[in-house]
Amino acid sequence: MMEQAVRAQAEAAKEASYALAVLRSDVRDAALHAMAAALTEHAAEILHENAADVADAEAAGVRASYIDRLRLTSERIHAMAEGLRLTAALPDPLGREDYAVRRPNGLEIHRVRVPLGVVGMIYEARPNVTADAIGLCLKSGNAVLLRGGSDALRSNAVIADVLSRAAYAAGIPVGAVQMLAMKERSAVDVMTHLTGLLDVLIPRGGAGLIRHIVESSSVPVIETGSGICHIYVDRGADLTMACRIVRNAKVSRPSVCNAAETLLVHRDVAAAFLPQMAEQLRADGVELRGCAETCAILSDVAAAAQEDWATEYGDLILSVRVVADMDAALRHINRYGTGHSEAIVTNDIRTAHTFQQRADASTVYVNASTRFTDGFEFGFGAEIGISTQKLHARGPMGLEALTSTKYLVYGEGQVRENTPAPSETCGGCGA
Repeated sequence: MMEQAVRAQAEAAKEASYALAVLRSDVRDAALHAMAAALTEHAAEILHENAADVADAEAAGVRASYIDRLRLTSERIHAMAEGLRLTAALPDPLGREDYAVRRPNGLEIHRVRVPLGVVGMIYEARPNVTADAIGLCLKSGNAVLLRGGSDALRSNAVIADVLSRAAYAAGIPVGAVQMLAMKERSAVDVMTHLTGLLDVLIPRGGAGLIRHIVESSSVPVIETGSGICHIYVDRGADLTMACRIVRNAKVSRPSVCNAAETLLVHRDVAAAFLPQMAEQLRADGVELRGCAETCAILSDVAAAAQEDWATEYGDLILSVRVVADMDAALRHINRYGTGHSEAIVTNDIRTAHTFQQRADASTVYVNASTRFTDGFEFGFGAEIGISTQKLHARGPMGLEALTSTKYLVYGEGQVRENTPAPSETCGGCGA
């Protein structure tokens, strides 16, 4: 019964996607504005349902950093609405031509951006993701099938209901927005096998969720979100600036994927930097776990275990390692990083450029906090997620990441001769 219900919603989204793909941009933009207004109008209802989710999570003993991800406020609802308006104001990604050529045989070939079709989204906590995903998908001409975490079931359901009703009233094809409201975890496994109905699946959450989806899905997957982010303080760093950056990256919102999890410090400045940094972080309630050299400088810091370097804490915990030089920092980053965001603090421009070239991540900062890796901060209006893989999309995913390409070819009766072209190597398609 549950499998049939999930498939029925996916089929409705697929049917709606055909009309949505050719819907005029002004209709899509007007719908996003109507959705933003609906969020504000129904804020009290949304906060009421969210309060029930938060109460259940607190009763279950969920950690405080997770509660922060789950909790909505009037300010956060306002930010969700503003994100929809900003998304509406962005240029339409559809129909944009990025390649055109006239071939010697007279064929005109044009490549344009088109929607992916139906985007499946599986995510944990953070009910604001519901609004971001719906807004970005509709703006880019995609239908969407959402499955949020069970802890935010009420919040996600009411947000999706408010937004879908506003969207349909504004001209979006009915069925384009689908939210799976069932608690059963098996609904996720059904989604991973909706080949032919879902065009792409985007998991957004912890490493365990993402790994499960990647390993079990027959639908193409874009990996997002897992963030073991590092800040490397070079010997050429302004240490006051470094303290400010590290504190922001760890403390401002420790539960999110762009928060720093590991601090790497050049040996030449470790004795001067670590005590002042530790004093600030302790005042913020941060637990430090250090390597042997760190513990020698900070005698009250617990020793880091091997697994600490590969852990995304999502909490007020920071692992600290003293390294010999930038090469050692990069070896650590490229071993333990998840391809999300990395940062260097230095006044040496050549060192900064080398670090940016060699750090294997979607986003590499010089003298700035990793917390800026975000679609809103990058000017995308919002984001569907932060891709940590290298195919199709990488980094914060905005509108363009939710499109593919189509070739439009114009002829005047041309037919292909039997002489094979040099590039013809396909043995399967018979071309």
